[in-house]
Amino acid sequence: MSPRHLTSITFPLLLVITLVTSCSSESPNEANPQLPPQGTWRIQPIDYMAVTLDDEFWQPKLETNRQVTIPHIMQQNIETGRIANFRRAAGLEEGRFEGYRFNDTDVYKTIEAASYALGQQSDPELAAQVDELIALIAAAQEDDGYLFPARTADPDHPADGVGEKRWIHVHGNSHELYGAGHLIEAAVAHHRATGKRTLIDVAIRFADLIDKEFGPEAIRDVPGHEEIELALVKLFDVTGEQRYLELAAFFLEERGQPHDGEDYPTDHELARYDRPMYRQDHAPVRDQREAVGHSVRAMYLYTGMSDVAGRTNMPGYTEALEALWTDVVSSKMYLTGGIGAQGSLESFGEAYELPNETAYAETCAAIGQEMWNHRLFLASGDGRYLDVMERILYNGVLSGVAVDGDTFFYTNPLQSSGNYQRQAYYEVACCPANLARLLGQLPGFIYGKQDDAVFVNLFIGSKLEIEQAGSILRLTQETRYPWEGAVRMLVEPAAPIRFKLHIRIPGWARNLPVPSDLYRYVEASTQSVILKVNGEPVQIELKAGFAVLDRTWNAGDIIDLELPMFPRGVETHPDVAENIGKVAIQRGPLVYAIEAVDHGGQVLDLLLPEDTHFTTEFQPEMLGGIVVVRGTVLREGAAVPLLAVPYFSWANRGNGEMAVWLPTSN
Repeated sequence: MSPRHLTSITFPLLLVITLVTSCSSESPNEANPQLPPQGTWRIQPIDYMAVTLDDEFWQPKLETNRQVTIPHIMQQNIETGRIANFRRAAGLEEGRFEGYRFNDTDVYKTIEAASYALGQQSDPELAAQVDELIALIAAAQEDDGYLFPARTADPDHPADGVGEKRWIHVHGNSHELYGAGHLIEAAVAHHRATGKRTLIDVAIRFADLIDKEFGPEAIRDVPGHEEIELALVKLFDVTGEQRYLELAAFFLEERGQPHDGEDYPTDHELARYDRPMYRQDHAPVRDQREAVGHSVRAMYLYTGMSDVAGRTNMPGYTEALEALWTDVVSSKMYLTGGIGAQGSLESFGEAYELPNETAYAETCAAIGQEMWNHRLFLASGDGRYLDVMERILYNGVLSGVAVDGDTFFYTNPLQSSGNYQRQAYYEVACCPANLARLLGQLPGFIYGKQDDAVFVNLFIGSKLEIEQAGSILRLTQETRYPWEGAVRMLVEPAAPIRFKLHIRIPGWARNLPVPSDLYRYVEASTQSVILKVNGEPVQIELKAGFAVLDRTWNAGDIIDLELPMFPRGVETHPDVAENIGKVAIQRGPLVYAIEAVDHGGQVLDLLLPEDTHFTTEFQPEMLGGIVVVRGTVLREGAAVPLLAVPYFSWANRGNGEMAVWLPTSN
């Protein structure tokens, strides 16, 4: 690291921090849209553009994302003044900044989402819209690289919370660095998808300004809302400029230290957010062991820590991340994968504080945890992180968008009295575009690789084409997952090659709904996972949650995986007071919900007998095509039919009561 950044780090760290790998040394002015090697990560991620989806479940959702969700968000950004703010910052129209100071990030995230879509499929109209937005953003950038419409639009009257001068409320809630982070992420995604430099050059100018103005010999402060840390690592990856990685490490290492800048006045409405624990600034990151504070901020911090740890040997990061993950998965995660129990500060609660109706479980927090668990898998090769990631993806993330793609959830409760509904947009609209950009990255989550191994992480119909062991390898998945447990994989190397194929055997298929004792099945399954190669059964010996097939592969080799998929009752750890005596229904990776529309207008009076026998049925015309779970429940002692739908699909048929957990007795 450069001396300017190293002086901020304690002396013992100076002896051991070295960059493990160096990415391309080419100039940031040269296009480099390829995904670089990932340092000390054990698993290399697969570029999402190397994977083509052909999946009954996910492909329609990604098409809806491209054709409906992203255009809808773009239009909402126009109608709510988010685009006008850039026009005012660029001097193209007069007027003060409109809305919240962080509204620029919704535009950046929309560009990022559109870029992922363009990386998968040509769409000239969408590409033209993105180019127009980028031109406007570039016009709004100040001469020295600063880009923050909340100040630039009207410097004499900046948006509330920004402060009279640049950067003075950085560790509070100014969101200047948060906005820079989302700009950088959008720029990297756009550059990689299109090869164009129009946005990444804007992002580099801003990043260079931040690199100049922050450091031990300049401003020593941290962002109140983490995000720039992980974004700077992405910029390092695509440019090879080590100083961006160093700056990310600087921001991480400054946490838990005294800061420059100013706190908000005690009577300011934002003062309640200006708390060290709320922003994970209460202790050095390597000393943190408990997930506290704002859940989205925490996830972005932990993801940034994972990114830096994946490219350096920063001491203590791995131990801290494992402890934080264990704390979340063992006592602070909903069955849906959602996190964040308290709505007042959008934050974690105490251990086992998991209320259902007042659950905050913000969509953005689920998205952050999805990204974090993917990084933890890349660092370790351990399938338990993918088990959590899959749970989040199919439940806590996917519930955030309606089946039609143009209404959303900001929070995701596990019970409703009937007054909760999806909305077309929000005054604070971080979740819709965040969800759209995550869905665009989905193809890149399905596989991973090593020099001598390929990993099948998720069961999604797709075609992968990569170089493996000096040959071109094509791998095809065919499946109706999550509706059915059968997965067929076709291996087609250009020439016979030997490598290890790691196939994840999900925890839910091994009587482990989550990799902790927070949830357990009411009854253990006796059904086995079946794995065959070319029709011959293979004995499964698990290694970190994967079945490993080590052999020479020939074109036309076929692997068949059969996962036992049937509805099962789930119970919670007894310390979760909210769920004592209650059971939820899960089938495969999907958590199910019971809605009033299917039960005479109410569900909160239902009892689920412990001996209920469940059946399933695929309903092709219902909610885009879903498997429903049927059974019998009790209402005032009388048996009535039960119909449960996947949690992600609830609230698509009007308002009404909903419950994930039902009591088994009065």
